[in-house]
Amino acid sequence: MAKTRVVVVDDSALVRSLLTEIINRQPDMMCVGAASDPYAAREMIRSLNPDVITLDIEMPRMDGIDFLSKLMRLRPMPVVMVSTLTERGAEVTLRALELGAVDFVAKPKIGVADGLRLLAQDITDKVRIASKAHLRRLHVTAANAESTSGTSDSPAAPVAPIANIGRLSTEKIIFIGASTGGTEATKEVLINLPPDSPAVVITQHMPPGFTKSYANRLDGLCKIRVAEARDGDRILPGHAYIAPGGFHLSVERSGANYIARVQDGEPVNRHKPSVEVLFKSAARVVGPNALGLMLTGMGADGAKAMREMRDAGSYNYVQDEASCVVFGMPREAIAAGAANEILPLTQIAPKLIERLKSTAGMSLNRV
Repeated sequence: MAKTRVVVVDDSALVRSLLTEIINRQPDMMCVGAASDPYAAREMIRSLNPDVITLDIEMPRMDGIDFLSKLMRLRPMPVVMVSTLTERGAEVTLRALELGAVDFVAKPKIGVADGLRLLAQDITDKVRIASKAHLRRLHVTAANAESTSGTSDSPAAPVAPIANIGRLSTEKIIFIGASTGGTEATKEVLINLPPDSPAVVITQHMPPGFTKSYANRLDGLCKIRVAEARDGDRILPGHAYIAPGGFHLSVERSGANYIARVQDGEPVNRHKPSVEVLFKSAARVVGPNALGLMLTGMGADGAKAMREMRDAGSYNYVQDEASCVVFGMPREAIAAGAANEILPLTQIAPKLIERLKSTAGMSLNRV
């Protein structure tokens, strides 16, 4: 079996050495080159033709974001960003994902050597995933983010408010689960939801320190309000709530209201936050008033719980393989019998709105 060929790009000699060592310890991958800046990396990519590159963000001569932008325009290839756990690091990393990076590794600001060794499995898992990612579906720029996702050939339908929905928006809740590639996929859904949308509750696999910046970024792009969930928040129509990195998010009933429950705990399916935790609460608490969305991501987190949602009466949409960066979580949800509809990413929000309108119409006809 051919090994995955990796080029490491980082201005720190220590980080280059550690990443090279971590990669070369894997039987299915090898580090074929290590560059100290994007100019050296450019020559290595030309001569070595790697399968994946790991890319630092803060480097001299040209930063990682500028290099990534040029790379994805001129020679698209799988990229795993290596970013620092700082507020600015989080914002720049989200920009990198927007430009087409497959995923990122958050390295600690201090204790880098020990931190990277502890992250060895995470790093190599992400390189492995990146080597198989659907690159042609990734490229999105801020300029076209509101009109198209760049992830499907068919454009999204124009958004119209959900008219005459009555009490429906306070009863229905949309649940979203996503992992690798999910920051952009979730954005594609949310920017196409009208301001009178039912509440949206989201678990996206992200580490602590990144979900707040992600929520703030989405809040500036969407017609609904988007925030990091806080324990005890009332779940309201026209709002989206994102699970904080390092905490599980679930929904509970409190009298006539739904509330967010944000709690620490053991990882579930190796993840914290876990889609399984969120979707189980949807099945248990919201039942037929839930709408489930499983978007791009690696692994099987949430698949069984999404089937529980369907068994409890929810209606579920699963992203199709062609529009996924990684077809792991959607594939497992389909295999579990959790999907009512399997759709390209850009058709999910329009179909969701269409269903809400038809449901609202049926509700009004019964009055």
